Amino acid sequence: MKRKLFCEFGPIAYEISLRKEALRKDFEDRILKGYRIARKKSDENLPFLWKGDAKILFRKLHGVDMQLQYNKATNLKLAGKKIDGIVIQPGEVFSLWNLVGRTSKRKGYLEGLTISDSALGKGRGGGLCQIGNLIHYLILHTDLEIVEKHHHSDALFPDEKRRVPFGTGTSIAYKRLDYKFKNTSDGPVQLRIWQDEKMLYGEIRGTKPLPFKYRLVEEDQHYAMEDGVFYRNSKVYRIKTEKETGQELAKELVLDNHSRVMYDYALIPRDQIRGDADAT
Repeated sequence: MKRKLFCEFGPIAYEISLRKEALRKDFEDRILKGYRIARKKSDENLPFLWKGDAKILFRKLHGVDMQLQYNKATNLKLAGKKIDGIVIQPGEVFSLWNLVGRTSKRKGYLEGLTISDSALGKGRGGGLCQIGNLIHYLILHTDLEIVEKHHHSDALFPDEKRRVPFGTGTSIAYKRLDYKFKNTSDGPVQLRIWQDEKMLYGEIRGTKPLPFKYRLVEEDQHYAMEDGVFYRNSKVYRIKTEKETGQELAKELVLDNHSRVMYDYALIPRDQIRGDADAT
């Protein structure tokens, strides 16, 4: 029989474990790594828009109760207000959880979709991965340094209205799995986050123009079966070009996807299957 973890011995044990993990994470970040966490915000936009994007709030996910999607929108609005306007000075580190804090019932957070150990569930504050995904996508269009990012290891849903390469999202879980980036530029940068009834919006801004453009491309996208299990495979590259000339300066591999498919194999596009595997 599998030995129970301390956190599994009831709600009090779980709370103790959660607080212990948060203290350990803070000690590691501030003492061992010496991060200076950004905390100051401004309601005034920095003058130059480096990158903006928008994400659909509600997607029909196979086998997922839509109420969890509606609850997610509430959770995103609460978390977004904690992040919106944050200014990261040169040398400072943006930390999602240090701004958002614990997603408690007292703060108004609802039960939303969660993913843990490749399994779908629901939990207080669920759905905040979407705000992490948005911020990560913005940062991938800059030269700023990502210092903590956790990759979703499995393909949990088939594509629906996907506009960005597969696998470019990020996993977050208070406070164990954070999303952090460091301002390695010579001026302050700012994140703006807001939403309306249908979309979640984000911008990263600076005090001077960004001289480069970035785009993400996904290549060699296909499905293949290994030992009776389907995997989704692809390579995601970031291409950097000079704005003035359009000259390509670099093509960098940012992700090599090899993700186990967790949904019904019948939903896999047959024209994207490589080899003799049968998806039916």
